[in-house]
Amino acid sequence: MTAFARLNKENNFVLLVRDADVVAAALRQALDDASPEERPGLERAAALVESTAAATETQLRARWVHSRLAAVGFTGDIASVAAVKALRQAEPKLSLVAAVQLQKEATAHPG
Repeated sequence: MTAFARLNKENNFVLLVRDADVVAAALRQALDDASPEERPGLERAAALVESTAAATETQLRARWVHSRLAAVGFTGDIASVAAVKALRQAEPKLSLVAAVQLQKEATAHPG
């Protein structure tokens, strides 16, 4: 889950809210109560949550950038000026400084 903390010239960051631990706990509880038929799917879901929870904040921001660029149909070079423009089109409150920083993180962590 990602939230913006009032993006403006003084506040140029994307706040990450990680709730994978809550989801993992819910899956563990569901596994405790699961029938034998349900267990394989829940075990797979739990493994996916654990692998996602292991991602760094930089990786999560990079994923967010890739998803925002995909949402506006950007398919070009992530390291281009056009990518920064598309990111700011997807998130108009994003400052140029923040967009460039996020672009750098996304370039370092290809989707």
